[in-house]
Amino acid sequence: MPQSKAKEKTRSAIQFAHQAEKLSLEASSSESDQPRDTTAVHAKFITPLDPVIETASGERLPGVPPAEALKFNKLKDEVEGRPSGSDDTTSSGLSPKGEREIEELSKDDPEGSTLTEHSPSDRLGNLDTALPPSRTHPLFPPLPLYGPPSLLRNFQCAAFRVSSFFLSLAFLAVIVLGAAFTSIPLMLRHIAIRLTFRNPDSWRPFHQEEERRRKARRAADSEWKRQNRRRRSRGESEAGTEERLGSSEEYLPTEGGPDPIVCDVGYYARRVGLDVENFRVQTEDGFIIELWHVFNPKEYVPLEPHMRDHKKPEVVTREQISNGDLLGTCARQFQDGNRRYPVLLMHGLLQSSGAYCTNEDDSLAFFLCKSGYDVWLGNNRCGFNPEHTLLKPNDPRMWAWNIRAFGVMDLPALVSRVLAETGFKKLGLVCHSQGTTETFVALAKEQRPDLGEEISVFCALAPAAYAGPLIGKMYFKFMRIISPGMFRIFFGIHAFIPFMMSMHRLLPSTLYGALGYRVFAFLFNWTDDRWERDLRDRMFQFAPVYVSAESMRWWLGRECFAKQKCILATREEAKREEHEDADDMDDIDPMSSDQLLDRTNTRGQTAWYNEQVPPFALWVCGNDELVDGRKLLQRFERGREPYVKVVHASIIEEYEHLDVLWAMDSIDKVAKPVRDVIWDTMPEDARKICRIPRGCKEVSRDGV
Repeated sequence: MPQSKAKEKTRSAIQFAHQAEKLSLEASSSESDQPRDTTAVHAKFITPLDPVIETASGERLPGVPPAEALKFNKLKDEVEGRPSGSDDTTSSGLSPKGEREIEELSKDDPEGSTLTEHSPSDRLGNLDTALPPSRTHPLFPPLPLYGPPSLLRNFQCAAFRVSSFFLSLAFLAVIVLGAAFTSIPLMLRHIAIRLTFRNPDSWRPFHQEEERRRKARRAADSEWKRQNRRRRSRGESEAGTEERLGSSEEYLPTEGGPDPIVCDVGYYARRVGLDVENFRVQTEDGFIIELWHVFNPKEYVPLEPHMRDHKKPEVVTREQISNGDLLGTCARQFQDGNRRYPVLLMHGLLQSSGAYCTNEDDSLAFFLCKSGYDVWLGNNRCGFNPEHTLLKPNDPRMWAWNIRAFGVMDLPALVSRVLAETGFKKLGLVCHSQGTTETFVALAKEQRPDLGEEISVFCALAPAAYAGPLIGKMYFKFMRIISPGMFRIFFGIHAFIPFMMSMHRLLPSTLYGALGYRVFAFLFNWTDDRWERDLRDRMFQFAPVYVSAESMRWWLGRECFAKQKCILATREEAKREEHEDADDMDDIDPMSSDQLLDRTNTRGQTAWYNEQVPPFALWVCGNDELVDGRKLLQRFERGREPYVKVVHASIIEEYEHLDVLWAMDSIDKVAKPVRDVIWDTMPEDARKICRIPRGCKEVSRDGV
């Protein structure tokens, strides 16, 4: 009996060593049997479906398939002689029911990509075993598991890089050519109008306002250059800056003149009398992401660089917030009664949060800051500068993530850092497009519903929960019909078409801005009719950014968003709900109170959210072909989300997808209502210590 136990423990130790090697940063070296700092020691479950690997040094590696993480922890328990867990939780931090669900999912995996035994030859470094299955989970497909580097894996990575370089470049060339050909009729019409001595822009909705702003901007640029020449002639360059900051004017620009069109949020903030400091935030799976803080330099002193650097990969706990343990460094610069309530802004697909800062004083970020809020701009992983505490950009593990990572890892890390710096218990969250998607995913009761307790209101601009008709376009269909394996051959296992970023660096900013607009307008079928055209090149300096091929596969691949047409429900579930709604419309007899209650309870069983969800405010673009915001509103109106309180809902009929950010009348139609909703839903204890935002004195002050 003791011998059999010893053999069993030895076998578990061997399996544990193999599993640890598969999940570590690097393969073990034969020169030493001592554990290294990068060796995997534990799998920490952030959610039941989102484990991360902890190394001996305390660093984190991105998530692996849940079943692999569960197997690793169980083998560790067996080796160390610990019981598998109590009745409430196991050593994995999961309930026994959660472990059983993960094991059932692994049994249902037709490709055997989880909880399977691998021979020593294919245990490490073979990308064939990492191929995503041809049939996957309908909403969140399992991500491939890449082991540590090896000669074979490096060769296969190189092969994917070569194939994806040429094939994705060909795909991009087709898109660019398509954009060019569809622009020819517009160009010919423009020339024809010019030949008749007419202005082709006279039909634009805000043509007269554009002309007025153009003249005012030219005059301001000329005046700025004259003042600079006078200061330089007196040798007062630095003193001049200090003098301007000491002026009685509340927001005095410290940059000006003709716009060089640069990818620099701080520069555009300084043009309107504000400034930006950059924080680095570590997610719970080890990614370093950027958080930009917009501030008034007359009332706030930027923190030292080491104070803005990333900290441990842990989010602020609810207990810390409730106990008042947080008094952020930023908060110490303001007195109670004059503090600014924090607002976090999140960007859309292929963008950065610089998209909120391109319209001068009409930029949403700058408007909210000058209204009296403490504005923070969050950016998702990789962005302009891919960075991880352990991984390098050439490692495929750094790119094995999709929309779930944005919602489960990035957003909680950003919210946590803002609350830690400001000392508030909650913040206002404003998101556009994909930013709304990651929030809808994060707040779902199966993901991180506790995040909702840290958000006073969720303002969704162009909410992306249901697909619009644009998803059926030919170039999107191509990405949907190819298999996951073929998708990787075309677009690789690293960044999605990184050549776009090379073009961003190499092309002149004006040419890149014009080309970027034409390509994105062709892809997403929008126009610049309502934008200030003189600022259009600036708008496209903050896109695209690095995203993973896996994330684009989630949006456009065979079995994810493009097929299901929804982020949190399958196509079959959506059809069933449509039939139920149609039956209700056909039923002309009024329902009794008991019948209404029964219907609400029945529909609530398929709700995405629980009682922790914050209030929602939605701005839907009526002319948006990319996403269907009306369908989301109908979901709320028809009682399918009994816990969601919609405090604002508007459909702006003439708006397209980006008009909520860049339309010349977006201040009146979007920014001011957002300002008011944030104030109206602010917690009462926060309202007592915060300044009243400009324009909000007439707003209802009943807390939500």
